[in-house]
Amino acid sequence: MTEKSSFDARLLCITENYKEITENIASAAVRSGRDPSAVRFMAVTKTVEPVYINHALSLGIGLIGENKVQELLSKLEYLEKKDVEKHIIGHLQSNKVRKIIREVSMVQSLDSVSLAREISRQAGLNGLNMDVLLEVNIGEEASKTGFLYEETSSAAAEIAELSGVTVRGLMAVPPLDAEEEALRGYFRRMRTLFETLKSGNPAFDTLSLGMSGDYITAIEEGATLVRIGSALFGARRY
Repeated sequence: MTEKSSFDARLLCITENYKEITENIASAAVRSGRDPSAVRFMAVTKTVEPVYINHALSLGIGLIGENKVQELLSKLEYLEKKDVEKHIIGHLQSNKVRKIIREVSMVQSLDSVSLAREISRQAGLNGLNMDVLLEVNIGEEASKTGFLYEETSSAAAEIAELSGVTVRGLMAVPPLDAEEEALRGYFRRMRTLFETLKSGNPAFDTLSLGMSGDYITAIEEGATLVRIGSALFGARRY
């Protein structure tokens, strides 16, 4: 296979994947009693070259997520749709907040009050507001950052007092080895916490759950945003 034919084949694969994923999202939303438009499809672009990101944008993707600050910054000039919505979804170090404060509209991986304070400070310096999701370490895994389930409510209340920061909801990544029953249990706990914190807070509208291998289950259990990378773009190349 020539380089061009390989390139064309990958573009076609992305197109077909996009169609299948959007159909799956719609079906899962209906099964959960919701309008398909109530579930957002984020394309996770970690390790994906800009040419393929641009193809996904041409298909209708309106939201992309990057794990690493430097990788996001390195791709910005190559994006054909400069106004595409961009989120940080990986661990964010406080000393890198200033680099992305004007480049993204949401930090989905807010995992500490100290990080929230730095986002608030940088937002103030730049005269803007940053939307955030509280990352919950739902599996209480030592290898992951995030708030423990039991401390999330108090953290949300503390962060809500900061200027320049709006808590829009919750994000979580269950243990990767969780079987179906356990996985649904994690998602249901997140939905319960989300609904509890949402009460009386009109800004609370996003429950970010589900990735390439479990997004259908996540939607069935209440996710309003799913983060999909390899199911859209194919296996990571590096």
